[in-house]
Amino acid sequence: MSNHKISTIDNLSLQELDSQAELIPLLTPEDEEEMMNEVLPDTIPILPLRNMVLFPGVVIPITAGRDKSIKLIDDANAVGKIIGVVAQIDEDVEEPTKKDIHKVGTVARILRVLKMPDGNTTVILQGKKRFEITEVTSEEPYMTATIKDILEKKPKGKNSEFLAILESVKELAIQIIKESPNIPSEATFAIKNIESQSFLINFVTSNLNLTVKEKQDLLAINSLKERALQTLKYMNIELQKLELKNDIQSKVRFDLDQQQREYFLHQQMKTIQEELGGASQEEEMDEMLVKSKTKKWDEKSQAHFEKELSKMRRMNPQAPDFGIQRNYLELLLELPWNEYSKDNFDLKKAQKILDRDHFGLEDVKKRMIEHLAVLKLRNDMKSPIICLTGPPGVGKTSIGRSVAEALGREYVRISLGGLRDEAEIRGHRKTYIGAMPGRIIQSLKKAGTSNPVFVLDEIDKLSNSNQGDPSSALLEVLDPEQNSTFYDNFVELGYDLSKVMFIATSNNMAAIQPALRDRMEIIKMSGYTIEEKVEIAKQHLFPRQLKEHGLTTKDLSIGKKQLEKIIEGYTRESGVRGLEAKIAQVIRNAAKSVAMEEEYNIKVTDADIVEVLGAARLERDKYESNDVAGLVTGLAWTSVGGDILFIESLISPGKGAMTITGNLGTVMKESATIALEYIKANAALLGLNPEILTKNNIHLHVPEGATPKDGPSAGIAMLTSLVSLLTQKRVKKNIAMTGEITLRGKVLPVGGIKEKILAAKRANIKEIILCHENKNDIDEIKPEYIAGVTFHFVKEMSEVLAIAITDQDVKNAKTL
Repeated sequence: MSNHKISTIDNLSLQELDSQAELIPLLTPEDEEEMMNEVLPDTIPILPLRNMVLFPGVVIPITAGRDKSIKLIDDANAVGKIIGVVAQIDEDVEEPTKKDIHKVGTVARILRVLKMPDGNTTVILQGKKRFEITEVTSEEPYMTATIKDILEKKPKGKNSEFLAILESVKELAIQIIKESPNIPSEATFAIKNIESQSFLINFVTSNLNLTVKEKQDLLAINSLKERALQTLKYMNIELQKLELKNDIQSKVRFDLDQQQREYFLHQQMKTIQEELGGASQEEEMDEMLVKSKTKKWDEKSQAHFEKELSKMRRMNPQAPDFGIQRNYLELLLELPWNEYSKDNFDLKKAQKILDRDHFGLEDVKKRMIEHLAVLKLRNDMKSPIICLTGPPGVGKTSIGRSVAEALGREYVRISLGGLRDEAEIRGHRKTYIGAMPGRIIQSLKKAGTSNPVFVLDEIDKLSNSNQGDPSSALLEVLDPEQNSTFYDNFVELGYDLSKVMFIATSNNMAAIQPALRDRMEIIKMSGYTIEEKVEIAKQHLFPRQLKEHGLTTKDLSIGKKQLEKIIEGYTRESGVRGLEAKIAQVIRNAAKSVAMEEEYNIKVTDADIVEVLGAARLERDKYESNDVAGLVTGLAWTSVGGDILFIESLISPGKGAMTITGNLGTVMKESATIALEYIKANAALLGLNPEILTKNNIHLHVPEGATPKDGPSAGIAMLTSLVSLLTQKRVKKNIAMTGEITLRGKVLPVGGIKEKILAAKRANIKEIILCHENKNDIDEIKPEYIAGVTFHFVKEMSEVLAIAITDQDVKNAKTL
């Protein structure tokens, strides 16, 4: 008999498979009767097996590697869980057809499906009843066939001869188990407790060391009595072989007592380990214990470690759990428990480092210096959680690196973008195969200290899934009141994160869970002006790209004028990531010329930029259609910075209907409705004939309809567009506006002012209309960044119209 135990299938221990199988009780006569009376479907999918025969009632694990087999199992597991299992005639056939399989097989139910890392699928099957294939109906995407039941002939009543055969089968099975060293003795209890006659025969037959053909011949026998006799015959042969084998082994066995045997095995083990170049396991465990005495942890943690080490000493080194336990103890020893790097509180040096690495960003650098100052005075302050939010490419992540260098702390960064498994934060429980600690603990182990500067990048890009909510798991990490005892599922001990300086980065604060957002101090980082980008490119981007491309300033140089040309003509962004890519493109062209020993301009010219980057793609002249009535420039805020948008309107004969297009959200549609109602109510003050609104249709459109737009910023722009349209008066050139309106004509303040102003500057806007309450936002912007822009602060819509709309009629004005 074979024991059907395999040490491992890929990375999954069959100990787990066996534990699943043990949950299935042995078949009782009632179960057998129910199974025999089960009605089979007319057509079922057929799974060919290479070297195995499945018998009714028996539970076996199989590994499917063929694409057809994996597809069949996935489909059947999703619907019905019933398949037909047949043995191949020739196990070497890779793609069996109907002529390559036996006609008699067993209907099986899928109990569990396990996906393996190598692409194979392990499935646990339980045989139900025998069948015969009447016709193979299809072979793609896998084999299906029509089948019919095979009735099993049982002896009627209490047949004494048949009962004697069954008793002989049980006795022989127990003898084989005793004689075979590979079969566990627990199998004896399983044999004794089987009540079903059919299942006893099937179970024993399935576990005999027979060829596939011999087992198939047994499966095809309809008479249970005849099958029992054939099984008894094979069992006698196997028992004789086992007895002969054991007899031979006993004759050549050395007569060693237990003490000599243990000494011999230990010496062997020690020699093997020394040959492999490592210490023995006992020596390694002793070293672990000595090392644990040097850790800066409390008595509770030391006691926990010694308890787990003692548990490891008692484990079998070949058991899968031994490796997990060893990794666990090594992690506890490698973690920097209460080990802190010494902070450098030279604030002047810190200021120099921040100024060296980042041009601008004065508010952010000021906040960082303030934090370092408080930390220097208190020296025991719990680190606040700082969240830098702003468009991509403005330097959020690199701020953390500069702060770490200024403090003299280790720098750790993990990207949270797309992370959707809670175990990535909290770790896995040790009961799972391949269990690991969370990324927080892993990063601290790599850092080697418990007080690094820890950057949590893209915290707004966390996802949810059926593996849990990672943003909720971060609540404990980022709460200064809780993270002193952060619990990782793998470590199983509280770890102090209170001395860690967490810096999170995000593009869109609205995407962060409110409870998580509440635990962080938000610092907004706006986009850069053209002047700032020129300085950043000159001081940082260009030198860095020169170095990365193997060039020096002797090989290539670029002036401010050329940098400004690249910024205005080829990039439109809040950050500098796209700008750096364009600079790299220019440098690569020079690097090619140097490598090929060709002539080129060492000082980059305007012509060189056009030749390398092509014609300017971003035209700043947006006002060539200014002579058209109803065209207004608005300002908008997006998650990647500020931008300008255009609002245009058109009038046509009709019945006073208004159409709004441009992929607008609810708020913007409501702003358009409010604007039109304000015009209707104040037609006389605006010098309009009310009949114009009842005898014409108005169409308001915001171009780039593929881009969703919403928000309260476009109210005054929509109203200005409609008044310009209805009066056929042109709107001033180079003017933009942002603000919300009320039905009474009041202008309300809006947010994102700095981003919008920078967008206007990039588009060469000369005048901007804002609500008077937004004046404070303008005061916070450096004067040199808004030089050349005139601001109009208004309270009423009438003021907006007086500023924006000229007295000049547009060309070819319509008579309304």
